[in-house]
Amino acid sequence: GLVASDSFGGLRALLVPSEKRKPIGGAKRRGRVLAFGMEAAGRWSLVRRDSGGGEGRDTVVEHVARALLRRYGVVFWRLLAREGAWLPPWRDLLRVYRRLEARGEIRGGRFVAGFSGEQYALPEAVGLLREIRRRPGSGEWISLSGADPLNLIGVLTPGPRLAALTGNRVLYRDGLPIAALSGGKIEFLTTLDEASRWEAEKRLIRSAARGQLADLA
Repeated sequence: GLVASDSFGGLRALLVPSEKRKPIGGAKRRGRVLAFGMEAAGRWSLVRRDSGGGEGRDTVVEHVARALLRRYGVVFWRLLAREGAWLPPWRDLLRVYRRLEARGEIRGGRFVAGFSGEQYALPEAVGLLREIRRRPGSGEWISLSGADPLNLIGVLTPGPRLAALTGNRVLYRDGLPIAALSGGKIEFLTTLDEASRWEAEKRLIRSAARGQLADLA
């Protein structure tokens, strides 16, 4: 419980006897060895634990608050519905955001319509929101895993949520969710013509196949 990895490659390598692991640095080893090793295990990070002290907790809460701002650009209560249970209470995050706003480091206001409560944003995010609002649609397609933090179907948009599973996919066009893949079935979230439906299905299936290959790597 001291470190965490962003993939299962490291765990697989640790479960294999040392004589069957792939040597580090390209060294040769007799006999059959597995194709994967610790060098392909992804990123490792220390698991930070709260010491229980008030000052230490305040530092942790501020770190989390800043990380959420870097992730989303704009933060408000509803947006965090998909975050883990480990997240500090919203009231604690609010104290940090109010303090950062008083320092002039972030902006407070109404950046996303349709949601009540306080909202805070990075100064550069406010400019980007204005720019995107004025920019004409380019028809850009983006497919994301259901486990991606930007899977906000049912959180910021009407309808049921898409489970945060790596096998699920959500497809965006010009920043709006138009289709989702869940349990091998495609659901369209808006009305599309036949050509767009075909293109959406093709992109979802391709992205799901790439995700499965990445999991096997």
